[in-house]
Amino acid sequence: MTRVFGFIKIPFFFCTLTIWLNYTVNMKRDLATKQRILEAARKVFQSKGMHGAKMQDIADTAGINKALLHYYFRNKEQLFESVFSEAIQKFLPTILEVWKSDLPFDKKLARFVNSYIDLLTANPFLPAFILHEVNQNPHRLQSLFLKRGAAVIMKNIIGQIQGELKKNGIKSFDPRQLIVNTLALCVFPFAAKPMITKIMGMKEKDFQLFIEQRKEIIPPLILESIKSK
Repeated sequence: MTRVFGFIKIPFFFCTLTIWLNYTVNMKRDLATKQRILEAARKVFQSKGMHGAKMQDIADTAGINKALLHYYFRNKEQLFESVFSEAIQKFLPTILEVWKSDLPFDKKLARFVNSYIDLLTANPFLPAFILHEVNQNPHRLQSLFLKRGAAVIMKNIIGQIQGELKKNGIKSFDPRQLIVNTLALCVFPFAAKPMITKIMGMKEKDFQLFIEQRKEIIPPLILESIKSK
C-alpha cells in the first residue's frame, strides 16, 4: 500500500511542478510582451502624438498582431494612460529625492531642471497630452496624477523648497511660484516645438542642442528671480 501511495505522489508532484513552471513562464512572457508594447507605443506616440497614433501602428512597431495588442490593452486611451503613468511614476520620486538630498540649493534646482527636461526629451508627447486633457478632460488628468501619489509628493517638494528658501534668507517667495516658473520654462519649448522649429528654422539636431542649452540657462534665471525678492 505504501508503494502505491508513493507511486501516486510522484506523478502528482511532477504535475504540480509542471503547472507552476508553465505559469511562471507564461507570466514572464506576458510581462515581456506588455513591456514591448509599451516601448512600441512610446515610439509611436513620440513620432505621431497621442491623437495621430493608431493601434495598428503600435502593433506593427511591437511586432505583434492587432488582436494580441487588444488582449493587453483595450484601446489607445488605456495604452496611453499606461505610458503616461509609467513616465510619471519614474519622475516624481526622482525629483523628491533631489529636493531631499544634502546638495546646495542651486545644485538641487539644476538637478530638478535636468530631470524634468530629460523626462520631456524621452516623452515629448506628454506636454501636448497634458494641455489637451486640461481643456477636454481635467478630471481624468487629475486622476492619473493622484493615482501615482502626485499630491503627496508635491506637498513634500513644496515643503523642501520652502525650507531651502528660508535657509537662504528668502522668506517672502512662494515655493509654488518657483515650481510653476521652472516647469513652464522647461515645458514650453516642447509644447511649442512645431512653431519654434518652423519660425526659427531649426532642424531636429538644432532643437535637441537648444534643449540641452536650456539645462544651463534655466537655473540661473530662476535663482535671479528669487534674489530679486
